[in-house]
Amino acid sequence: MELSVKKNFEQIINSHKFLAGGLVGCSIFSPICSLSPAYSVPIAIPHRNSDTKRTYIRRKITGSNPVFTTDIRNTNLGYFQGEPPQGRTQITQISPPETQKKFSIAEFSSSGESIDSPLSLETESEAITPQPSVDQLSDVKPTDWAYQALKALVERYGVLSGYKDNTFRGDRPLSRYEFTTILLATLNNLDRLAEDITDEYIKSDAIIVRRLQTEFAAALKELRLRTHLIEQRANRLQAQGFSLTTKLQGQSIVAFTDGSQASTTVINRTRFSLNTSFQGEDLLVTQLEAGNNGADAITKSQQENLNLLGTDGLIANGGGLDIVGVESSLRLRRLYYSFRPFQDVEMTVGAKMSPRDFIDRNSYANNEAVDFSSSFFLNNPLIVQNQIDTVGGAGIAIVWHPENSQLFGRSLYIAGDGDQTDGNNGGLFGDRYQASVELEYLVSDRLSLKLQYTNALVNNTDINAFGINAEYALNQNTGIFTRLGFGSYQGFNTAINEDLDLHPLTWSLGLGLRNLFIPSSVAGIAVGQPFVTNGLGNGTQTNFEVFYNLSLKENFSITPTFSLVINSDNDRSQDTIWQTTLRTVISF
Repeated sequence: MELSVKKNFEQIINSHKFLAGGLVGCSIFSPICSLSPAYSVPIAIPHRNSDTKRTYIRRKITGSNPVFTTDIRNTNLGYFQGEPPQGRTQITQISPPETQKKFSIAEFSSSGESIDSPLSLETESEAITPQPSVDQLSDVKPTDWAYQALKALVERYGVLSGYKDNTFRGDRPLSRYEFTTILLATLNNLDRLAEDITDEYIKSDAIIVRRLQTEFAAALKELRLRTHLIEQRANRLQAQGFSLTTKLQGQSIVAFTDGSQASTTVINRTRFSLNTSFQGEDLLVTQLEAGNNGADAITKSQQENLNLLGTDGLIANGGGLDIVGVESSLRLRRLYYSFRPFQDVEMTVGAKMSPRDFIDRNSYANNEAVDFSSSFFLNNPLIVQNQIDTVGGAGIAIVWHPENSQLFGRSLYIAGDGDQTDGNNGGLFGDRYQASVELEYLVSDRLSLKLQYTNALVNNTDINAFGINAEYALNQNTGIFTRLGFGSYQGFNTAINEDLDLHPLTWSLGLGLRNLFIPSSVAGIAVGQPFVTNGLGNGTQTNFEVFYNLSLKENFSITPTFSLVINSDNDRSQDTIWQTTLRTVISF
């Protein structure tokens, strides 16, 4: 039975109608088909006029990504697919018509991006040499499944050719971009091919193809347009591509803010990030930052006092907008390298690292460009020490995640003054540093729980703090979150010249909403107290914020925000501060 099926299949392949039918079916269905990578070899389609310029399309292998180039020579080349997946045979390319004087030259990876400069005539290392017999092809054997079809196309029709080393190379993959180009060239040459064909079956099928081409003219026109756009995009990527290993990302936040006892201000912070991967599982992050050193109403009120709990507060972070105080001079904000020494371990080392990048993350309150703008609601002020996080420092971070486990372990050590050599104040192990450990457990698809501990030395004050970070998804669009912390501050603080013996408590509680009224929108509301203690000030600061983020485009969003701070800097004499902000974010 198996031999009978194989024999019948070989007879079908040898049939003229089968070859012509493949041409018809490919022409009809190609505009709507989604093709998987196939295998290809060059074919030569001779012109009636041997003096006419012809087009070469030659395959080149670069690493693991197949690419192709186009060149002007004396023979038209296309690709006939060899053995495709599931045993399907497809015709995929004939060269462009003679009237096309110039053909765009570009190389594409399997993803369609331009990856290299075009090959010139002088650098062409391989030429196509016609073989009158398929037996001259060293890598084609009579036992190959497509041998009879190749024999017919080489010897009977004279449309296939091999390379000068007498190889057919039928096992090379074909991208969808190549297929599109090849198909259009095939359709454009049908009339000329029909004149050269004497077989009545193939000629009649070619006439049918021409009729179908007229019937599906609109679809073919759209296909030509899309191909043209692909070529333009590829050329643009080739000319403007930044790097094969590095991706450039940018973000600019401009906030218009007004509030009590403050003038209307504009605050800006712009960042450029270079993300480089050398092996696919590693990442080198280099980030530059600049701003306009702007301030908001809440920051103004806290700086007029001792600035104990401001965005850049001396004790903890309980301030207003997180983007305030960025100087206008360009500075290095982040520089670290992440890699995997083991399957379950990711390690990061760097000269500029911030604790918030590795611990205390939360799905509803963690990104000043998307959700809450207030620095207090982005991180636990006892776990993420403000004096370390704002400036960054040299250190190491480790993430441990066993395979198929709901458990995550994170730890870090960051020295805020790792570049200083002033005795105990500076260096990798001197004042200021932070060491933290975080254990996260995914209780369910909806509930995540993090237990945290931080030990730090900041301004000659020993800090030990424990924290809890929890979030629970009520449904796909709604969730609640909380951050809790308690700790101790001991020692003479050199920043405020005061001996501290504090046992502060911090808490925040919030609600996160997505797709509220408008798809892709993000909204939230939160309240909390950053530093509850009897030993610092005569009151307790309370923060409140509500926001609504609306994405106008993929890379542009606006967010109106309302913030309220009571007893700023734990000072009961401070008036209640209200603040409105319109945050705009452009990403590129």
